[in-house]
Amino acid sequence: MSLRPKRTFAALVLTAALAPVVAPAATAAPSPLPAQLVAKTDAGAINRHLIALQRIADTHSGNRAASTDGHAASADYVAGKLEAAGYSVTRQEFPFVYTQKLAEKLTVEGADVPITVMTYSAATPAGGITAPLAVVPVDATPGCEVSDFAGVTGKIVLVSRGACPFAQKQAAAADAGALGAIIYNNTAGALNGTLGDPAAARIPTGGISQADGQALAGRDGATVTLDLREFREQRTSYNVIAETKTGRKDNVVMAGAHLDSVPEGPGINDNGTGSAALLEIALQLGSKPKVENAVRFAWWSAEEYGLIGSTYYVDSLTFEQQLDIALYLNFDMIGSPNAGYFAYDGDNSDRVGAGPGPYGSAQIEETLTGYLNGRGIPTEGKDFDGRSDYGEFIAAGIPAGGLATGAEGVKTPEQAAKWGGQAGIAYDPCYHQACDNLGNVDRVALDRNADTIAWTLGTFALSTESVNGVAPGKPAVKPHRHPAAKAARAAVA
Repeated sequence: MSLRPKRTFAALVLTAALAPVVAPAATAAPSPLPAQLVAKTDAGAINRHLIALQRIADTHSGNRAASTDGHAASADYVAGKLEAAGYSVTRQEFPFVYTQKLAEKLTVEGADVPITVMTYSAATPAGGITAPLAVVPVDATPGCEVSDFAGVTGKIVLVSRGACPFAQKQAAAADAGALGAIIYNNTAGALNGTLGDPAAARIPTGGISQADGQALAGRDGATVTLDLREFREQRTSYNVIAETKTGRKDNVVMAGAHLDSVPEGPGINDNGTGSAALLEIALQLGSKPKVENAVRFAWWSAEEYGLIGSTYYVDSLTFEQQLDIALYLNFDMIGSPNAGYFAYDGDNSDRVGAGPGPYGSAQIEETLTGYLNGRGIPTEGKDFDGRSDYGEFIAAGIPAGGLATGAEGVKTPEQAAKWGGQAGIAYDPCYHQACDNLGNVDRVALDRNADTIAWTLGTFALSTESVNGVAPGKPAVKPHRHPAAKAARAAVA
């Protein structure tokens, strides 16, 4: 999972790719596909894919980061399985700026404070910069305007996360004359972020935990040394895309997971779990299922560098091609070792953060949570905060949803009572670290989420009427087909 700055999503609403031609209501018995797909999705087979990803990382410098041999081997593994199952597989190449951390150090009056360089941050000189600390007061939009940074010329600023992207905060600080920026989390846990684009970098910027930030907030004027540097290189990587050969191509159900890890580790929870579950479900669905709608699977790359692969994919589509996608399902970290059970808040019922998704997102959330809740597993909403690959789909007006089990956020006592696990520690204590390995997965959570994904994909493969605005129990709607297509079918009948 990439920790990407929050963005304002386009307020687009997709019109259904259906003509308003009403047909008699269907009377056929419900298809058993969703239940069959759940039964065929085996936790042991998913774990075998995780073992494969771990071994690939172990034999390729300990990681599967975008553009590395470890990612290429992971993509070959996924593509090979799909091709053997009869899928036509596309490898979509794209450019991006690869980074690797060289220096991450913050000292305050000689004492070390853990800090993480933000991806695409401007660099300090070797050895760092030393300056007084300037604490920015917290308000509704901390550090989002230049006026927030009064009197910071020649200083290193400390500012809270929230309300605007990290890139905007450091740019405003730079405009006010700051030499560097330290952004602390506004929720429990560490902060591992990105500026989103190398061109956005103005001053050296790093992230620290909420606890460390609150401690430093009382030390305005203290002498700090900040040393933040990263290696950069222009590279290419690629997404892996596969689609069923059956089903409507103008009303596609799409599901994705990012396959790349961070350079620091093998990324078995983040995001081997989502990738492995989707792979096994694709294999069990098969390339020629009896479905109404085609199902398209994607394994994204360079998610950890700012959602680059998925953004490139959506932006490469014409509006009509985007319109062919009925909905997008995203699965990023679904087996966290101290798992929570979160579904993206499509209807914004939590009233937190970015607001609702495009029309249809609420219906996706209802389908996902309905399956889990029906099996006695309570869920909580998760804000569309822009941290994973649904981002560009939402920006294009495509309904979206998905599941997650949590990253660096800390489980509350109430959540521990509800879900089990340990209160007061992160959902994934090994988030973006070398210890995100085979031992860093809650396989009960992974199995439950994989079943939910299988059920949901099977359900929408048969019908997306709820997402497309057709109320349950109402007459079905005939697919719109162009007259030329009808004539072509008649010619070969």
